[in-house]
Amino acid sequence: MTATGDIPVLETERLHLRAWREDDLDPLAAFYASDANARFVGGVCARDDAWRRMAMFLGHWTLRGYGNWVIEEKGTGIFAGYCGLWSPESWPEPELMWGLAPASQGKGYATEAVRAVLSWSDANLKTQVVCILAPENPASIRVAEKSGFIKQGEGTYKTWPTLIYRREIGAR
Repeated sequence: MTATGDIPVLETERLHLRAWREDDLDPLAAFYASDANARFVGGVCARDDAWRRMAMFLGHWTLRGYGNWVIEEKGTGIFAGYCGLWSPESWPEPELMWGLAPASQGKGYATEAVRAVLSWSDANLKTQVVCILAPENPASIRVAEKSGFIKQGEGTYKTWPTLIYRREIGAR
């Protein structure tokens, strides 16, 4: 069983990426309570569903050996969002995902966190990674493209149209 101590801490110039803690529920629930925040990452949900998502993020580490980290501002310790990899049952490759709290958007944190996760993935998983993005989310498309992802096609997830981006190991 993976304990939170087994989840590596990633560090960038301005950010810590760390394991989830119970006190992350308040900022995560606030994030998922807003359609503006949550519309591209599964949609609005109530606090109890935010708890389930947090537990899923943490449990994914036990099942797969990788998962999502909390993004925390280095200087303040403020919850800035989350970023990491996930791979539900039967998915062919890990998907890179991220979500930033409104106060953390527009600062380059997503790109910084994504690059840290990709460096970790290249060193530890040694597999290509996919991003599944909403066509109406140009900010995330820019982050993916700046991080070495190339558009491979279009698809549908549930009822939502998607763009599929892939990145080969070590691409920058």
